[in-house]
Amino acid sequence: MKRFSLFVLLIAFCVLTSACAPAALTTAPAAEELTQIPAPANPNLILATTTSTQDSGLLDVLIPLFEQQTGYQVQTVAVGTGQALQMGQDGNADVLLVHAPSSEKTFMDGGFGKDRALVMHNDFIIVGPANDPAKIKGLNPTDAFKAIYAAGTTFVSRGDDSGTNKKELDFWKKAALNPKTEKPAWYIETGQGMGAALIVASEKNAYTLTDRATYLANKSNLQLEILVEKDNALLNVYHVITVNPDKWPKVNYQGALALLNFLIAPDTQKVIGEFGVDKYGEQLFVPDADKTDADLGLP
Repeated sequence: MKRFSLFVLLIAFCVLTSACAPAALTTAPAAEELTQIPAPANPNLILATTTSTQDSGLLDVLIPLFEQQTGYQVQTVAVGTGQALQMGQDGNADVLLVHAPSSEKTFMDGGFGKDRALVMHNDFIIVGPANDPAKIKGLNPTDAFKAIYAAGTTFVSRGDDSGTNKKELDFWKKAALNPKTEKPAWYIETGQGMGAALIVASEKNAYTLTDRATYLANKSNLQLEILVEKDNALLNVYHVITVNPDKWPKVNYQGALALLNFLIAPDTQKVIGEFGVDKYGEQLFVPDADKTDADLGLP
């Protein structure tokens, strides 16, 4: 009988302790479930952008942040600005990040873009071998191009209708010279991105026009020095453009608008302004969302 009584008491004790024990541990949601971003209706987004934003490493910082915050998955296509604008014009991209203001305005005037916002700027520089055979150091950009032409020293052109290529051709035009048409032996067109063009210029002891960010990101692998810089004519301005869904109904306009708003948001602008400072000791890009084109001297 004592053994039976002890058994009953043991069962009662187990029932009581089970009732008092916390039961939420087995049903609590995982930490990732608490912070999970709801997936957009169409999470796939195609960004056509310049090679400079890719080669500088900026997009390696910004795109993961955007994806984490919004749930979108971005396919980045890094090409020259001319090609990026053509992708938008053909409806093969949802959003563009480009740096050729006059061509961008033509794009917008044609109804191919829906929204356009100022994001940031950096500057172009002319780099070349340290011995500077054409003696361009300290000249203004147009006079530097004249000196390179007169000396017949090797010059590497992107030759890809990029924003940088457009700027280069504009300087030749201001100098009343046209090596692209004349095709002298010293004028080399790579048809490639900025990083590749810098490598070719370094290998051939040549001059080239580049954006400062891509140069600094690759400087350790180059035998090139900055020879012409900090002239107003060398300003390099970036805008974000959404492709017009009225032209191309299948584009992901909501995703494009989300990326536009992300790029001009104060937190993102802070990231842009701080990018590269710890590594290079200077800004690679200057955030501009709080400015207008007129503030930067653009028409």
